[in-house]
Amino acid sequence: MEQKYWVPALERADLILKAIARQPGTYKMTDLCEETGINKSSMFSLLRTMEALQWVVKGANEGYALGAGVSYFNTVYNDSLKQNMNLVERFLEESARSVREVGETFQLSVLDRSEIIYLAKQEGQSLVRLESSPGMRFPAHATAMGKMMLALLPEEELEGRYPAKILPAVTARTLTDWSEFTAALAAIRKDGFALDQEEIIQGISCAAAPVLDASGRAVAAVSTSMLQHAFEAKREIALREVKALADKLSLS
Repeated sequence: MEQKYWVPALERADLILKAIARQPGTYKMTDLCEETGINKSSMFSLLRTMEALQWVVKGANEGYALGAGVSYFNTVYNDSLKQNMNLVERFLEESARSVREVGETFQLSVLDRSEIIYLAKQEGQSLVRLESSPGMRFPAHATAMGKMMLALLPEEELEGRYPAKILPAVTARTLTDWSEFTAALAAIRKDGFALDQEEIIQGISCAAAPVLDASGRAVAAVSTSMLQHAFEAKREIALREVKALADKLSLS
């Protein structure tokens, strides 16, 4: 991360939480100063704020432990993992038909800042095997699934993910101009699907559609990928099936 975007107070809070997690209920304020290298004045302000947020609690012996506020984040994180696992199970079940219909690979991903993370893949009959195993990351702006999810973000959130408005080229077809990119996202919002035609892998094209939650927010995306010449022949059925699969997985 570029240093100009770094927030020192958050880094210090992270150091404090990690120190307390290692020795819960043991470290007093002076101990935490020694452990983290943070001066007493800053430590006092940070601990008071973190106590108010219930990130930490001070015991009778003046030692600090993690508070209910941190437990809340852990609960939400675990719930998110469960939701993703349920989504993966549903994707693997529902995408089998889509694969049979199109004869190509289908994939599921979520958006993480300016990247997508692949959650699952259902292989098609094509002899071409895509390097998109679960857990792998790719730049969102160069992928159909990434563009689909970025297109549905509020403008301020989109710009927050790309504060410098820099879009690195992955292939010669990758959109790198910010104005052209945002115009493409506007078209994607209108169409309800996104395409990647050799923008992430030369010779490969993808079509993607959004998976929505009950409020209509995009929580994931599905895509089908194939060789460019195959996509030219299968475009209509590919778009139909990827949108149908996304609809089946959506809660809205």
